[in-house]
Amino acid sequence: MRREAARGTTRGAMREEFRRVHGSAPDGVWAAPGRVNLIGEHTDYNDGFALPMALPQTTVLAARRRTDGRLRLHSAQGDGRVTEVAVGALAPGAVSGGARYLAGVVWALRQNGHPVGGADLHVDSTVPIGAGLSSSAALECAVAAAYDDLYALGLSRPELARVAQQAENGFAGVPCGIMDQMASMCCEEGAALHLDSRTLDHRQVPFDLAARGLSLLVVDTRVQHDLADGAYAARRAGCERAAKLLGLPALRDLADTDLPAALAGLPAELVPLVRHVVGENARVARAVVHLDAGEPAALGPLLTASHASLRDDYRVSCAESDLVVEAARGAGALGARMTGGGFGGSVIALVRAEHRSAGADAVTAAFAAAGHRPGSYSPLPAPETEGDIVCR
Repeated sequence: MRREAARGTTRGAMREEFRRVHGSAPDGVWAAPGRVNLIGEHTDYNDGFALPMALPQTTVLAARRRTDGRLRLHSAQGDGRVTEVAVGALAPGAVSGGARYLAGVVWALRQNGHPVGGADLHVDSTVPIGAGLSSSAALECAVAAAYDDLYALGLSRPELARVAQQAENGFAGVPCGIMDQMASMCCEEGAALHLDSRTLDHRQVPFDLAARGLSLLVVDTRVQHDLADGAYAARRAGCERAAKLLGLPALRDLADTDLPAALAGLPAELVPLVRHVVGENARVARAVVHLDAGEPAALGPLLTASHASLRDDYRVSCAESDLVVEAARGAGALGARMTGGGFGGSVIALVRAEHRSAGADAVTAAFAAAGHRPGSYSPLPAPETEGDIVCR
């Protein structure tokens, strides 16, 4: 999380666009990044562990405090109109579309007893929508950071992440965990965030791919997902039901050594969900050990095992994501997996730096042969520029 303009979007440009839309200068400009989750998928709402990292793609917000209780919202990615609503009238369902992620944060702050009022907001974002890279969390976190400054709330980053999650759960209707918002608020450059979703304890784990001759391909399958539909909620409900049947606060509390006995006593439909969550938490722990030892290449088999579990046990992959994983590995990737909530979105592939182009070409060829819409890929770190993602 940072109070600055994103690469490619200057403070001056944001201020000028804000002035054009809202009539005068903003009080400030804030920014929050999208994220890639290296490993630890569907663990956060089970009080488990994850290992996300921030992306260069960023949501930038210019804002000005208002004294009349009105909230006026405008997005560079919208239809050009300004959405206006009274802060006192904010309730789930009062705002639709992408604006609900912005307005939801103001609603959540008020739900938590913070006497915040209105604001003029203008947002611009380079985080792809529907690609599993947390575009909604970046929106929410940018608003939360802006309101924290505009209204001198003095909240910590984890507290702001909780507010942002509450906005997505209670206002936007997406039953997500806390990982996306914590990543957007707390990730630092050159590191992955080892997150305990129960306590929100977190640690920056060194993640320097370039020093080890590695690259991470982030492949957008162009299959748009919508986590507000019933499939995501059904899996969360299944996990909560399993924990209750096992007499546990959450599946995070089931040790992998106790897994066989636990699975034997569960209804058949819950077994694969529990097996994935327990296995995924163990994979996160092993990934952190490898990164602390300076061995990022060792993440490869863990990524591939995670994808197999998400595909076969959790059943949240899709044909396009499976094809990316297969093609990337066939071209020499050390490992690959879908990232994000699933049902489309993006895939990550860990490759040797010299195999970047071969991996991307293999994915492109596989998509063409299967008749799929061409995806796009981004290498991290990008070879052509100083840190910016380059998409082809």
